[in-house]
Amino acid sequence: MPLKVYKATSPSRRFRQSASFAEITKGKKPERSLTERKLRHAGRNAKGRVTTRHRGGGEKRNYRIVDFKRLKDGIPATVRAIEYDPNRSARLALLFYKDGEKRYILAPQDLKVGDVVLSGPEAEARVGNCLPLEHMPTGTTIHGVELQPGRGAQLVRSAGGAAQLVAKEGEYAQIRLPSGGIRVVPVRCRATVGQIGNVEHENRKIGGAGHRRRMGWRPAVRGVVMSPRDHPHGGGEAKSPVGGQAQTPWGKPAMGLKTRRNPKTDRFVTERPRKRKSK
Repeated sequence: MPLKVYKATSPSRRFRQSASFAEITKGKKPERSLTERKLRHAGRNAKGRVTTRHRGGGEKRNYRIVDFKRLKDGIPATVRAIEYDPNRSARLALLFYKDGEKRYILAPQDLKVGDVVLSGPEAEARVGNCLPLEHMPTGTTIHGVELQPGRGAQLVRSAGGAAQLVAKEGEYAQIRLPSGGIRVVPVRCRATVGQIGNVEHENRKIGGAGHRRRMGWRPAVRGVVMSPRDHPHGGGEAKSPVGGQAQTPWGKPAMGLKTRRNPKTDRFVTERPRKRKSK
């Protein structure tokens, strides 16, 4: 999907790039029965304290109820529309099942209006179908991978995401994730065949502060321009680079710190994500 480049009518629009929305069904409003009200909390928890900084404002949104479990086995569904979802980077596909039910799923790449998808062990391993890993051939490109059977998709759900079924051995299967790491999941877990659409999402450029505010992000002040009492990066006679380990405003390591802290699931990670090469 190509990106849309804007005319340089202002400095903020000079470098802006966004999705062209060419695959979106024209004039299609969200399915009303599959939407619900979404409240905004501006980064605050139930006690009213800010737990996520720099959030607030933004356009109003309704939440689209997405079917991450895909448990309607053996009932074919026709793709009626490809829709935009303001709550995620991926597109949504509206399915009309043969029994009359409607559901949203994450839209894989190359899935078009009029295609028929199926879920269940008997489904064929083609784009848009959802089936257990044990019924997929090795090497299949997948997304929306479950961690526990019946729990619903938890891995590889963002735009352009794709995992690969590397191997199957006994009760477990090895999945190569987009990070390069290999994760072991039960073979009874389900996944959807194909790569998630909107692949060019990572190449977009916001371009202006106003667009960022409409997305629900408030301004963030850099630590190097603060005083030493307000941030560990602050102080100095002039603008100076951060010496040593990058830190949060509270003195904790900010970059390069290992964030995985779940010893119960460490045994399911057989290979760590590959490190990115510095340019």
